Amino acid sequence: MLPCLVPDAAQALPLHVVTPEGWEGLPGAGFAKASGFAGKPGEIALLPGGDGIAGALFGAPRMAEGYGALPFGLPEGTSWTLMGGDPGQATLGWCLGAYRYTRFKAGKRPPARLVPPAGGAGAEALATAIWRARDLINTPANHLGPAELAEAVGEVAAAHGARFRVIEGDALRTGFPAIHAVGQGSPRAPRVAVLEWGAEDAPLVALCGKGVCFDTGGLDLKPPSGMLRMKKDMGGAAVMLGLAEALMAAKAPIRLLLLVGAVENSVSGDAFRPLDVIRTRKGLTVEIGNTDAEGRLVLSDLLTYAGEQAPKLILNGCTLTGAARVALGPDLPALFCNDDGLAEALLAGGLEASDPLWRLPLHDGYAGWLDSGIADLNNVAARPMAGAVVAALFLKRFVPEGIPWGHLDLYAWNDSHRPGRPEGGEATGLRAALAGIGGFLGFGKQSHP
Repeated sequence: MLPCLVPDAAQALPLHVVTPEGWEGLPGAGFAKASGFAGKPGEIALLPGGDGIAGALFGAPRMAEGYGALPFGLPEGTSWTLMGGDPGQATLGWCLGAYRYTRFKAGKRPPARLVPPAGGAGAEALATAIWRARDLINTPANHLGPAELAEAVGEVAAAHGARFRVIEGDALRTGFPAIHAVGQGSPRAPRVAVLEWGAEDAPLVALCGKGVCFDTGGLDLKPPSGMLRMKKDMGGAAVMLGLAEALMAAKAPIRLLLLVGAVENSVSGDAFRPLDVIRTRKGLTVEIGNTDAEGRLVLSDLLTYAGEQAPKLILNGCTLTGAARVALGPDLPALFCNDDGLAEALLAGGLEASDPLWRLPLHDGYAGWLDSGIADLNNVAARPMAGAVVAALFLKRFVPEGIPWGHLDLYAWNDSHRPGRPEGGEATGLRAALAGIGGFLGFGKQSHP
């Protein structure tokens, strides 16, 4: 159980979730009204009783994150029982707001705790997966390299009875040559972590995550300001791992394949170079126009392997392009999709889960921008436009025809504190993907609160 939850508390106080109308008859309402409380979304009013607190009123929020104001908005050391409101949304939002990264520095205070309401178990499991993704993204690169990221996949596999293996060394060099090329410059060797779960006769869902544990840019070195948050360049892998954990916890009726390409893009005498030509698992050759466009190389091999397994759908997550952030900002992942049905399900899932996505086009008119004079394609375009679209078109070359595929170009970070969204690593798009996969395959709301 997450530390912001308490199984049962004899001294738990009632937390009344109210709307602007109809709360005046509750005990202590007169005091709250005299104090200026109006029941607006997100408002909190403590109610006095005896020599302490008798309870609280809380204006019902419009989405789960609104409940995230409560763990640190209510007094330290208190426990609360929910009275009204949506139990799943309240549990999820409470847990999202209570999260803090405390591995190296204790928090200023512990959060107030919630007695999980009936019907909130699925939300707790989802919050647990989101906490894990946030923890991984927040962990400094000297404590989270390719080996540690692969170990994190192994821990989730063990917790859910999944099969787990790591592909590294000569097997990686021959089977995933593009991933090997990206990671060969680092003393921390690259690898692919593989998680498999579910019955053999269930529809196969393949998830692929870009796990670049730190991105210097390689020999096309980033400026210092560009490296400040590059510990989060494995955010796509963290989100896909969290999504896998949430699907397994929900006992989704699927067979699951998770592939995490865990590498570090470093500078050394062994690093791959601009204008090198590398071979991919698919057999296509790629001229390296820029060593800082390494994430698409990692995903190219993962997507090829996933496609070889003939899944019902492939979904990849990655912190791939700054162009997507320029277009859509930090909270809206760019969705590229080769299948309208899958795109509609993911977009609807994002709205349903209050975790919206925005679809951008796979415009084939730009495909020629990736032409190379000496290889099958270049990893970047010569033109400084449509960077997110061009990166998606590169990935599309490695997805077999006829397999629905979605590509999430996401930020994986909160730039500032907001209710339910503490500053730091964020599992952007995880809830949208969870709901969207359920909608596309027809198992619906059982996979999310």
